[in-house]
Amino acid sequence: MKLAITAALIGLCAAPLWAENMMKRSPLSVAATIDGLEAAVNGAGATVFARVDHAAGAQSVDKSIPDATLLIFGNPALGTLAMEQDIRAGLVLPLQVLAYTDADGNTQMTWTPAEELLEGLDIAPDAEVIGKINGALNMLTDKAMSAN
Repeated sequence: MKLAITAALIGLCAAPLWAENMMKRSPLSVAATIDGLEAAVNGAGATVFARVDHAAGAQSVDKSIPDATLLIFGNPALGTLAMEQDIRAGLVLPLQVLAYTDADGNTQMTWTPAEELLEGLDIAPDAEVIGKINGALNMLTDKAMSAN
């Protein structure tokens, strides 16, 4: 049941596949990076809704993928700003950051920038909320790498 709820949550929160994602290389392992991100999110007063270990999911069906964990989180102070402008922002919020091991064995963090996440909604590309979301994502991902 927990897996079904998590899958449904991911499906509802999935960023558009055409989005150009932001990336940062982390000097930490995937687990330590996500631990740091979770600590940064909590420290900022936001809420962690789910932590999805994709590699463990693959392993549960006798498959193998590189280490990859998704953190789903949000802050009503930011999300509400977007949803006041267009309630459909609720289809792409809360925010998500994926940490994974790339083909060279490095840990990467990736996420969809707010202007692409909210593209197609009745939110201006230069809306203040876009800058605030991008600023929060940059700050939180930087803290993720220094929290340990």
